[in-house]
Order: sequence, then C-alpha cells, then structure tokens
Amino acid sequence: MTHNTTALDWPALMRLGLRQLRLHPRDFWALTPAELLLMAGLDASAGPLTRARLDDLAARYPDTVKGQSDGNPL
Repeated sequence: MTHNTTALDWPALMRLGLRQLRLHPRDFWALTPAELLLMAGLDASAGPLTRARLDDLAARYPDTVKGQSDGNPL
C-alpha cells in the first residue's frame, strides 16, 4: 500500500472554510480547493508564466512523442 502525499486535508479545509471564512456549507462545497485557498490568502500559485516556465512545460509535456511525426510538414 502506498501513501498518497497529495491527498487533501479535508478536516483542515472545512475548518478554514466553515469556521474562519464563515462560509455556508453549500458555498463551501461549491468551491474548488484552489478557490478556497485563494479566498483564505493562501494562494500557492507559481506566479506568472514566464518564457522559462513555458519552455520547461513544453519539454515535460511535448505535443508529439519523441521520434514520431504527426504528419504535419510544418
């Protein structure tokens, strides 16, 4: 069995939303975790997309498989 390190801490998120932000439960459950963190001022975004970050993303997630052509002569 492997431990999922990316699991959300729902009890902590619920305390944040319902107690600290005083959201109504239906409003809390309508939010995404990212929206909730943004509302709480805990936005953990990586910042603006710079050319270096774009190049890194393009290298990690290429449009085609290396060595294969999509048939477009570009």
